[in-house]
Amino acid sequence: MPAMKPLSRRRVQQLLDAARQRRALVVGDAMVDQFIWGRVERISPEAPVPVVQVERESFMPGGAANVARNLTSLGVGAEMLGVIGKDAGARQLKELLAGDNVASRGLIESAARSTTKKIRVIAHTQQVARVDRETPHPIAPEIEKRLLAAIKRRLPDNDALIVGDYCKGVVTQSLLDRLKELCRARGVWLSMDPKPFHRLDLGGLSLITPNRKEAFSLAGVEDETRGKAEPFADKPLMRAAEKLLTEIRPAVLLITLGDHGMLLCQRDKKPYHIPTMAQETFDVSGAGDTVIATFTTAIMAEASPVEAAILSNHAAGIVVGKVGTATVTPEELLASFGRSR
Repeated sequence: MPAMKPLSRRRVQQLLDAARQRRALVVGDAMVDQFIWGRVERISPEAPVPVVQVERESFMPGGAANVARNLTSLGVGAEMLGVIGKDAGARQLKELLAGDNVASRGLIESAARSTTKKIRVIAHTQQVARVDRETPHPIAPEIEKRLLAAIKRRLPDNDALIVGDYCKGVVTQSLLDRLKELCRARGVWLSMDPKPFHRLDLGGLSLITPNRKEAFSLAGVEDETRGKAEPFADKPLMRAAEKLLTEIRPAVLLITLGDHGMLLCQRDKKPYHIPTMAQETFDVSGAGDTVIATFTTAIMAEASPVEAAILSNHAAGIVVGKVGTATVTPEELLASFGRSR
């Protein structure tokens, strides 16, 4: 099997420079990520749970909105399109997106929904609880029609579209089918991180980025090795990858493998394994968002899929070393290649 190709610091700089001239749309489930930070010194006398003494709170765009902020952090122009509530959470999300230079005029408000909020309680850098507020049922047909109209108006001015499906109701089969048609007609790159428990027809996508568990679930293959073997010696993993390439037929399949890095697969080509760059892992929240945003950014900058995968692997290695949903800057990404030489 081929070894990982080197990516020079100079080439990384070229790609990052080119990315500043690119634009992308993110369509899907936008949400607010709230973090409650504190410390634990005792267990509650009421139940066997820790008592968290709150020290501070922070808020940031989450879900598909985290993909969008990862794009702008890399210098790409990005706009978030989706459906939110008519509530305080919607106003907060728009303010947060503005702070990350993400356009949000394409967010459609619906009184029938609440803006999704994930509340994470963090003590001593460890997540101890999560509380979700959401309206997960599919969006109404008239709302979907408005969303598609907004996408059609903006698509000609963009180089890629990323679908952020977090099973909160925005990404329906009919919406995805129209997105595939629109992107195919205009030659626009279409990326998606699929969720197996939300069964959709994923045929016709440019890129899918499942993690190991998602890849096996999508392929309907049993994970007999549980990641204990090296990727090229992992026969069940290779069977799952081949089945996804044959049945779903994405242009590029990128399977993220945690400590084992990533596996890049394309039809009629031998797979590439990219070992992990993570030095220390604090939090994997949002790492998949960083991967799909960075890969798509690199493709828009005319990188090869192998170059895009290597760049994404470096970006993932950086964000898992941070606590909470995080982004990567061009300076951090460039510096990571300096350390790897």
